[in-house]
Amino acid sequence: MNVKRFSARTSRDALNLVRQAFGEDAVVLSTRPCPEGVEVMAMAPDGVQHIERVAAEAAAGASTASPPALPLPPLRRPVVPSARGRAESPEPAAVTAETTVEQDVAQLSMSTLSFQDYVRERMLRRRRAEQQAQEQAQVETTQAEARAAELQARPAPPASSLLRVRASAGRAEAARAMLPTPELQAAVSETLAPAEPRIAAPLPAAPQAAGAELLSELRSMKDLIEDRFGALAFMERMQRQPRQAQLTQKLLDQGFSPALIRKLADSLPNDCDEATWAAGVLERNLLSGESETPLEDSGGVYALVGATGVGKTTSTAKLAAAFATRHGASNLGLITLDAYRVAAHEQLRAYGRILGVPVHTAHDRASLDDLLELLAGKKMVLIDTAGMAQRDARTRELLEMLSHRSVNRLLVVNAAAQGETIEDVLAAYRAASCRGVILSKVDEAVKLGPALDAMIRHKLKVLAVANGQRVPEDWHRLSAHALVQQALRSAPATAWRMDSADVNLVFAGLRAAPASAAATHA
Repeated sequence: MNVKRFSARTSRDALNLVRQAFGEDAVVLSTRPCPEGVEVMAMAPDGVQHIERVAAEAAAGASTASPPALPLPPLRRPVVPSARGRAESPEPAAVTAETTVEQDVAQLSMSTLSFQDYVRERMLRRRRAEQQAQEQAQVETTQAEARAAELQARPAPPASSLLRVRASAGRAEAARAMLPTPELQAAVSETLAPAEPRIAAPLPAAPQAAGAELLSELRSMKDLIEDRFGALAFMERMQRQPRQAQLTQKLLDQGFSPALIRKLADSLPNDCDEATWAAGVLERNLLSGESETPLEDSGGVYALVGATGVGKTTSTAKLAAAFATRHGASNLGLITLDAYRVAAHEQLRAYGRILGVPVHTAHDRASLDDLLELLAGKKMVLIDTAGMAQRDARTRELLEMLSHRSVNRLLVVNAAAQGETIEDVLAAYRAASCRGVILSKVDEAVKLGPALDAMIRHKLKVLAVANGQRVPEDWHRLSAHALVQQALRSAPATAWRMDSADVNLVFAGLRAAPASAAATHA
């Protein structure tokens, strides 16, 4: 058996020295750090067989007689790396002369087996210690949670009991101080010692359903009280301030919403004419396109949308005629999407023949995109859409069809419609994303107040006004002043006129909080 030590700067270099000395099947016995870097002890592959054979013979001899004591092997000269990086070791003959096979077997068996047993026992002890620490921590955590839950479930003593305990303790101290001897003071202290306060058992909790029902009833009662007190306060203020009462009654007669009227009445100053002041406030809050470039001069792609029968086709023809008069029919393009009604596109084609402009029909989004590319050289392109009710499911499909980036939507609103209907139309056709609003049928509206009220509260711009069937004569651009004055001049019929009692009845039925929230949009 030939065991050698190899030292090098790194373990890789030392293993390379081992391979060069004993080949790829060399047996590495141990590795440890040394001053030169890393020291590796290895032997040839046939040394293992030799060790096993000698160990077997030694075990067989040990059964018959005790083996003699083996002397310690002499110290070996450490291996010093040569200049070429290879380890220099003693000659095999010298190593054989210094040590014997039996000494190497004894040394290897003792060091290897004892070290493995030591490592195994140490790992087992460490693992047992970690398991015990984890179990102890879990037990302590469980006990702490149980104590915390017990303390939390235990009700606190009432304040009155604590006060009685403190008063009893004060009286005991005073009585003990008046006694002459310490023995009497100690006896009095034991006699007057305060007893532990008795904590009453908590009352059983009410059922959850009953508590929720009671809370709901209390909230309903609170809302009712707030509504009634708000209505009474408003009516009392109206009685004490007749100018506000007159303004409120006048605006209600003109068709304005109670939410906007309440806002105006609360802001009415003392030293002005209420009608003039209200007209000025409405004009400043109504957006109009009078100061901007007219639609017929600005150009672009416009799609007129709106509910059924509001006058979209007629408004398209009026706008087309106004543009053709100024810029020529060659710069105008007409597209219709109305394929639902029977012969619906024939009305626009008739206007197109009069103007000398061909009318194209688009049935879907793809054909509309193709037509827009075909008419890209036109200065203005007008798209007439089909009239659909604001609650029709196809309204969303129409808006998605017109979602092209170059299309500007113009919402046509019937000025003669009810205020609630106009609100529903604005919400369904997404008025906030439109370029502006065209008020149609102004000549048919008895009250222009509901339409203007909706425009003010939603901050929508009135770009044009249509007040008749003539093309293009009944197409106008009115200022905010003209629209407000026309709305304030309308006089309701006698049956629809309100007196002071009716005004109080209307505002008494309003909820104070929602009305104030809606008025903030004005």
